[in-house]
Amino acid sequence: MPRALDIPIAAVALLIFSPVLLIAAIAIKLGSRGPVFYRQARVGKDGGEFEMLKLRTMVQGSDPVGVGTVVTRDDPRVTGAGRFLRRTSLDEIPNLINVLRGEMAIVGPRPTIPAQVEDYTPHQKRRHEVRPGLTGWAQVQGRAGIPWEERIDLDVYYVEHRSARLDVSILAKTTWLLITGHGLAPD
Repeated sequence: MPRALDIPIAAVALLIFSPVLLIAAIAIKLGSRGPVFYRQARVGKDGGEFEMLKLRTMVQGSDPVGVGTVVTRDDPRVTGAGRFLRRTSLDEIPNLINVLRGEMAIVGPRPTIPAQVEDYTPHQKRRHEVRPGLTGWAQVQGRAGIPWEERIDLDVYYVEHRSARLDVSILAKTTWLLITGHGLAPD
């Protein structure tokens, strides 16, 4: 999707979701101490790092302990508000700010943490030829329900086959997944 479309889509979506952000911010602050936003270093286009924004869903200081650590529904680090935000993917709304800043796109491979990228093969590094996205081909194929290596292969497939038609297909599938709630949160 061209950057010229990413900007207005992100701006309109942020405007539409601003009441949700306000309610989420209040719920986060009432439920636990700490900031509303969670900031984490991620790897973007051409391997450059940026600070990705999300709504905080875990108690402060609860970074995952190791690469690939899955946060399950029963994880005690997840707050009450965080469970809902994760289940509905509303914790990702602040990624729209990353899109406006040019660090992310609406569609593309999800950004990963630097420790994961250190072990990438040259083939896997191809996922960094495009801006990371809010949603992507791997997310609509099964998200956390598929093995990590397969997700990376799906991201590389997207890089090699990206087109307006594929982006529209990904957006349509993402919308369906958000409406139905299938495949959004790990079991």
